[in-house]
Amino acid sequence: MNILVLGAGFGGLEISTRLSDEFGEDVAVTLIDRSDGFVFGFSKLDVMFGKALPSEVFHPYRDLDKPGLRFIQTTIRSIDPVKKRIETDAGSFDADIIVVALGADLDASATPGLEDTGHEFYTVQGAFALRELLPRFDGGRVIVGVTSTPFKCPPAPSETALLMHEYLRGRGIRAGSTLSLVMPLGAPIPPSPPASRALLAAFAERDIDWHPGRFVEGLDPARKTAILSDGSEMPFDLFLGVPVHKVPAVVEQSGLAVDGWVPVNSLTLETMFPDVYAVGDVTSVGTPKAGVFSEGQAAVAAQQIISRVRNDDSAPPTYDGRGVCYLEFGDDMVARVEVTFLSGQAPVGGLEGPSPGIAADKREFGSSRILRWFDRPWVQD
Repeated sequence: MNILVLGAGFGGLEISTRLSDEFGEDVAVTLIDRSDGFVFGFSKLDVMFGKALPSEVFHPYRDLDKPGLRFIQTTIRSIDPVKKRIETDAGSFDADIIVVALGADLDASATPGLEDTGHEFYTVQGAFALRELLPRFDGGRVIVGVTSTPFKCPPAPSETALLMHEYLRGRGIRAGSTLSLVMPLGAPIPPSPPASRALLAAFAERDIDWHPGRFVEGLDPARKTAILSDGSEMPFDLFLGVPVHKVPAVVEQSGLAVDGWVPVNSLTLETMFPDVYAVGDVTSVGTPKAGVFSEGQAAVAAQQIISRVRNDDSAPPTYDGRGVCYLEFGDDMVARVEVTFLSGQAPVGGLEGPSPGIAADKREFGSSRILRWFDRPWVQD
């Protein structure tokens, strides 16, 4: 049995690990990604605001050493979900089962002016570049703005605004600066009213201007002005943007995507093509595009595949739509948000914290994943 896992993010690493644990050398699992290492989404903010070095949060895929698993760094050029064959810069690969976990691509060029006069912080390159830029910023009008929906990790723009407040205050330039958050959502975290209320209270306490229900359509480089979807404009000295998200072109061209994303059975993560699964941000499964949901979907897809390989007639577990996210408030205060998305029902979510104790839990969350996926400890300060 030959299984191809396309993409080595949360979903790809989790499903590869589970399949290796289950089958060892008896099943060949090939994990393919164009990158040479993994970085947690929350680690990007740690680097961006000078709390960690890039080398401290980068986990190279060359460290993957699991029975039956091989990693190949290459770019995928085509996916044939009928023949279950992919073409890459490293050659062709055929499979009995394919798992598509390629995430969402980020397109800063889709927002006029963003590349010329703004800065995106959602890619590793963008966040790491801001680590070098922010110390040269002397204060002024700061906008954290979302350019479209859907976007990964819905709490991240709110976290960025709060961490920017902490950063400017630490440098003694917060009093001479304004800080605004522009989001297309009506609440910071719609599925969790308690979390949204806590964030809105934190914004008010820190004098962060909240602009819901609109997004940034473009930036005017000449006037350093953000143009919003409601026709209004906001001047800025520093713009931190969440770029347009879209399905990777290779997935779009494969015929897997419908209306922009890959539809799957929300319980089993099966696509419309037999023995082809999809997990995480690349799908339209109905949960937020966030790593913890990708991990949960990967766990279910792994069990589906295990039953398929073993010809087990018993029903494997199905996806329950649950996920736990950590929410940074700054000053080492972190909250935990648990949300459940069930098909046909309104999502529900609660809030615990914020507190320093949950900040420690968040560090343990990251450390435990690195230990499980890479078989080595990750010591975080």
